[in-house]
Amino acid sequence: MSDIILTPLIVPATLDADDAGDFHALGALSRQICDEHVGLPDLAPSAAEMLPGWQDHTDSLDIGVVARIEGEVAGIATMSYAQEAGADTAEFDVLVPRAYEGRGIEQLLLRAAEADAAARGRHTLQLWTLHRPTEAVHMLTPRTGRGRIPSTTLSDAVQAEGYTLEQVERNSELDLRSDPVRIERSLAEAQRHAGSDYRIHAWNLPTPAELRDGYAAVLARLSTDAPSGDMEFVAEKWDADRVIRRDARLTGAGQLVSVVAVEHVPTGEIVAYNELLIASDRSATTHQFGTLVAAHHRGHRLGTIVKCANLLRWRDLVPESPAVSTFNAEENRPMLDINESIGFVPVSYAGAWQKKVR
Repeated sequence: MSDIILTPLIVPATLDADDAGDFHALGALSRQICDEHVGLPDLAPSAAEMLPGWQDHTDSLDIGVVARIEGEVAGIATMSYAQEAGADTAEFDVLVPRAYEGRGIEQLLLRAAEADAAARGRHTLQLWTLHRPTEAVHMLTPRTGRGRIPSTTLSDAVQAEGYTLEQVERNSELDLRSDPVRIERSLAEAQRHAGSDYRIHAWNLPTPAELRDGYAAVLARLSTDAPSGDMEFVAEKWDADRVIRRDARLTGAGQLVSVVAVEHVPTGEIVAYNELLIASDRSATTHQFGTLVAAHHRGHRLGTIVKCANLLRWRDLVPESPAVSTFNAEENRPMLDINESIGFVPVSYAGAWQKKVR
């Protein structure tokens, strides 16, 4: 591995800057990895979509390391650190293209990321691997016991470095060109079941001022209420200002984001939400960016309401997008039931890995 050179990933002021090469490489390599691993390049955001988040360190610090062989990019590791007081996690992404797999670059980048996390006092290390929906000789089962994934060069390297497969997430897609009758029927049935105590709100980012506080409260619940197995996540702190910052990051490169939320009328609390996001290219794949029903309001079919209402709204907003992509934990059977009932089908999987060091 002596011919591998590691350098810090430079975050440019703009993508037109003279030092923007690393960041362009990150965007291109992210899409290449998604294509090579699961045949879905649109799973990865572009460099333009990522840059606003990397430039703003208020809520999350993102940094990277670039591996080069004879001047060519042979891999990139990224490290993301939540900025809440007491946060102990470090989230990694290790990107090594097929042409350079199995040459020790995965381990070198992972160890560089771990060294950075140690220097910042983080002891809970996490990363995700992508997998095709196929059977293989060596299949991996997470600690949750739900779902299985075929091993890959990266998952083998991660496992060898002491990480444990905690959870499997299913990536599903819905054909937006299909007949919406199932979605319409599901929404109507769910609204009848929920009754008059629940009211729908819908908007495009940026979030209206009068909804920011309520939206902040339900966004905070994603870090504590979503099924995560034994993956440890810091309880995020949210307020209206953080919503404004997030809105700016998500729309900073021309993306469109539609939100449907449900208010509990007796309390005025926003208790469920669903987000759909698309890049500036409105003919690209749509991504479900977040969906949650607050734990104390589950059982009223609010997940069906926010998901179906937003999908129907989206068909009018972005009629040229062919599909919606979403990730759900394999143990999150209530949300998978909703997805399956309205036509989502599995297209890939992700493995959630964790390692604790002291």
